[in-house]
Amino acid sequence: MEFIKTKFKDVYIIKPQVFEDERGFFLESYSKKKLEEQGIKIDFLQDNHSMSVQKGVLRGLHFQKPPFAQTKLVRVTKGSVQDVIVDLRKESETFGQWESFTLSAENFQMLLVPKGFAHGFLTLEDNTEFLYKCDEFYHPEADSGIIWNDPDLAIDWLIKENPVISEKDAKLGFLKDLDLLF
Repeated sequence: MEFIKTKFKDVYIIKPQVFEDERGFFLESYSKKKLEEQGIKIDFLQDNHSMSVQKGVLRGLHFQKPPFAQTKLVRVTKGSVQDVIVDLRKESETFGQWESFTLSAENFQMLLVPKGFAHGFLTLEDNTEFLYKCDEFYHPEADSGIIWNDPDLAIDWLIKENPVISEKDAKLGFLKDLDLLF
């Protein structure tokens, strides 16, 4: 596994070693040992899997408030996404900044998103499947998020108008209005 630093402290793109031949491919999608060798000590507790039937589905920007904040290891197994994270750590030099990554079934890349980040993604293909490991269980009372088109963030989404979003995500607020505890 190759660990590539991003502009954010503790956020990594992880490139697994992929073995391909005429039968297909094999890769190690998770190794606690290899993460720990990088100084990353996480005990994942839950795996989630979503499928979006059409291009243009936008999920997020989501996070859980402390004490139930989550670290996530995310990857795409079918299709592709524009994956976006926003730094919510008030003491961070990069507070309020975002970064975008392309994750796809073809590039096999994973993104490690630590506690203190909002996370969302936009599907770039029909029938996109997205998997993520979490180090904390889902707690509805800690569930929160930021509206996808927050003007203060000015995220450069690959769709400008009318993404397919849930009713819940359409009601999310702005970063400036959140009482953050990170």
